[in-house]
Amino acid sequence: MTLASPPVRPDSAATTTLLDFRGVAMTFPNGTTALSGIDLTVDRGEFVTVVGPSGCGKSTLLRIASGLETASEGTAEVHTDRIGYVFQDATLLPWRDVQSNVELLAELNWQPKRVRLPKAKAAIDLVGLTGFEKHLPRQLSGGMKMRTSLARSLTLDPELFLFDEPFGALDEITRERLNDELIRLFCEQQFAGLFITHSVSEAVYLSTKVVVMSGRPGRVVDTVEVPFPMPRDPEVRYTPEFGKLVGQVSHALREGHS
Repeated sequence: MTLASPPVRPDSAATTTLLDFRGVAMTFPNGTTALSGIDLTVDRGEFVTVVGPSGCGKSTLLRIASGLETASEGTAEVHTDRIGYVFQDATLLPWRDVQSNVELLAELNWQPKRVRLPKAKAAIDLVGLTGFEKHLPRQLSGGMKMRTSLARSLTLDPELFLFDEPFGALDEITRERLNDELIRLFCEQQFAGLFITHSVSEAVYLSTKVVVMSGRPGRVVDTVEVPFPMPRDPEVRYTPEFGKLVGQVSHALREGHS
């Protein structure tokens, strides 16, 4: 879903960098330090995935980017006010059908029905749910619920999409299928992405760049550029080059957690 963002700099329309974290640290009121000295950028045209052990502050990064949290130290600049946020759970309203769930954010942003209806239809088409507009969430598979969640954020034309492990609870086949769909949307809609996952292979497959974090307090221990062109050929998953990158990220993850 789309949420309020941190203050946007006046030059936001011209800048290439949409997200710029410099020396970001986060210490909670109970004394827990989740993040330490994070330097991270997400540029237009980039899909950046963050991997790290549980509890290393990955989700906290997204919450700072969205404006739900404020960093304790450092600077966290977001150069757009068009931010989409997709959670681990699809967070659909059970009494609303697909159509009205997809319309929800546009409705909350006071867009009139004549504006939000075509936007919702276009978003439903984009995620492949045409024909399911009148289905309730309980009638949908897990993958279809996540597609509905994606469509809901697409109605607000986000420039920066934040994804908090959205496919973690899905079976492997559905997960791979949605990875392919997400890449297609990334190429068609040309948003920038910041994606959180525990799956190293998913991180490499989706990304233009993989950021590896240490255990708590989370810090960046490695950044791996992914050279495969977009859109991705699903068969790239089975190449030696792909396996080598997965191994490189996995090694950095182990080193950062030791």
